[in-house]
Amino acid sequence: MRFMLIRKADAATEAGVMPSRELAKAMMDYHEEMGRHLKILGGDGLHPSARGKRVSFRDGKPLVVDGPFAETKELVAGYTLVEADSWDQVLEWAKKWPCILEEAEVTLEIRQVYELEDFGDVFTGEVKEAYDRALGQTRS
Repeated sequence: MRFMLIRKADAATEAGVMPSRELAKAMMDYHEEMGRHLKILGGDGLHPSARGKRVSFRDGKPLVVDGPFAETKELVAGYTLVEADSWDQVLEWAKKWPCILEEAEVTLEIRQVYELEDFGDVFTGEVKEAYDRALGQTRS
């Protein structure tokens, strides 16, 4: 099963405050150790929403809005995508997130990623092949 650990934004991440060396090392150590127990598929930190854009669709027409965006607590500051055997395994690692004083309030949201099989017969045959081509890989 695949899961995404979503690190929610806060005032510091939205202000573009870079982590201290201590926090950067703690994060690298955390991911290195987690990688010994879970398969890490990807992950990155994100620039503040002030450097982002949002595309909304109304009546089928796209509308582009420049950041920053309100409601900081709803924004994403970064993510880690992992493969794990269970929710319990992912939660065990989420609880080990390296919080140090400069990050007194961290919120992680964990979401399970849909697999093609979850969609039943929607992703079969040509649709699955097109999906695999779009990803540039073959999924089993």
